[in-house]
Amino acid sequence: MNFKSIIMETNNNHIGSVTLNRPEHLNTFNMELAKELILSLEQLDQDPEIRVILIKGAGRAFCAGIDVSDFFGKTAMQYKEWIEVMEAPLIHISKIKKPVIAQVHGPAVANGCGLVGACDLAIAAKNSKFGLTAINVGLNCIGPVVPILRSIGRKRALELLFSGDTIDADEARSIGLVNKVVEDDKLEEEAMKWAIHLSRKSPIALQIAKKAFYDAEDMEYYRAFSYMNEAFARLCSTEDAKEGINAFLEKRVPDYKGK
Repeated sequence: MNFKSIIMETNNNHIGSVTLNRPEHLNTFNMELAKELILSLEQLDQDPEIRVILIKGAGRAFCAGIDVSDFFGKTAMQYKEWIEVMEAPLIHISKIKKPVIAQVHGPAVANGCGLVGACDLAIAAKNSKFGLTAINVGLNCIGPVVPILRSIGRKRALELLFSGDTIDADEARSIGLVNKVVEDDKLEEEAMKWAIHLSRKSPIALQIAKKAFYDAEDMEYYRAFSYMNEAFARLCSTEDAKEGINAFLEKRVPDYKGK
């Protein structure tokens, strides 16, 4: 499929990348980009050669939120439908099987900040800025705050939501919004290195772990343990589990097949 607002690429290291490609608009979400982002993630998730997915932005920003050029003139129901399309990718990331890493540079604000929170992992350049900035134009990031809350906790999430202030990459790391911060000129290299590192793990183990994690996230404590134990039992029956154990005992590198 030919995308207009997305660049989708794959490489020989089992990595797929999705680049938000509206640099002249700081990669803000519009209907086209939101829909294409979901389609590209689905294609990479269904590709048996892809094990890890990177999301990044073209130009000088990761994503500066939602394009409000078509904001006016909608009914309440139309606004609801509009925002649901914009935020659907944030929900969708938790539903696909493969790990998704946000590769962040420049502004990652409003829906862009929510996208970082929604990704399974995140690596940021030092020049990155994060914030839930919609309050500054009389709106609020009450959708993007959902994944942010689950990353950083209630007090800090509410602070970002109410203030509209931005924070730098080091503070984002300190509160748990991103995992790693690197020099600006090392972002591409370090993000790919991290993705390749994950791609060498058992694909089926990563996929079972991701699904089980999101399924159990809101479960009662003891029920979550029971659910995770069932997931672990399923994992033990896979070919990759047997290969991993044998490779460990034989002191060799495992050859995972994702089965």
